[in-house]
Amino acid sequence: MNIRSLTRGDGVVIGAAVLLFIASFLSFYTAAGYSDAPTAWDYLGDGLGLYVGGVIGAALIVVNRALPQPRKIAGIDLGQAGVAFSVLVVWALFWTLVDVQDGLSAGAGLILGFIASLVLAGAAIATPLLPPLQAALVPAPKPAAPQPYGAQPPGGYGYPGAGPAGPGAPQPSYGTPPQQAQAAQPFGQPQPAPAPAPAGDFSPFWFAVPVARPLFAEDGSPSPIAELAPGTWYLAVEQRGPALVAQTQDGRRGVLQDTSGIQRG
Repeated sequence: MNIRSLTRGDGVVIGAAVLLFIASFLSFYTAAGYSDAPTAWDYLGDGLGLYVGGVIGAALIVVNRALPQPRKIAGIDLGQAGVAFSVLVVWALFWTLVDVQDGLSAGAGLILGFIASLVLAGAAIATPLLPPLQAALVPAPKPAAPQPYGAQPPGGYGYPGAGPAGPGAPQPSYGTPPQQAQAAQPFGQPQPAPAPAPAGDFSPFWFAVPVARPLFAEDGSPSPIAELAPGTWYLAVEQRGPALVAQTQDGRRGVLQDTSGIQRG
């Protein structure tokens, strides 16, 4: 699971679920002359069926988002099942709030629970539709600042500054360790000038995505092979029109069809 793949909409869903769970311990109904008001847990069907049902719906939405690939149970997407749970809870709490028995009044737990479930369902439905809610909940870290002159840049897969720096510096071929690419020249001999790259030649570069995006197989299959998550650097090894061929940390290669808003390292 990758927490960085969660969006702002998922953050709203989590907050609403916490508020819904707290509301289950507040007064469900109130009556004049009675101080010991019952909570939702005194009505087990409401406590487990509505309040806990809403929390389960939120958990399904968030877990499905954090997984590398969407999961299905009996052919049903976990995220879609979570949205269905949240909408059902809103519907049931609405009619419970409207149809209060004579002599009773809706308590704070019932009113707050309905508001929390309404926010939960609204965020779950609106997140795929509204770009502001699709922004990453935890922003991707910015590329490292340039190293001082003479300092050795850090290495490691997924770090955009792992190659040699400086204008005109030769780039190592993909898969070649930086130490081999920076072999020292004999003393006194001039450094050979790098050959100019042909027009239209592609140079691999590191990039990060603003939101979670699917990575499709290079053979054009419609099913994604992985999901690129915000906060992680990936290597673009080839360009195919507006799409990029990217490689993940575990060596899988695929086509990123949506390249809008990517951050280059």
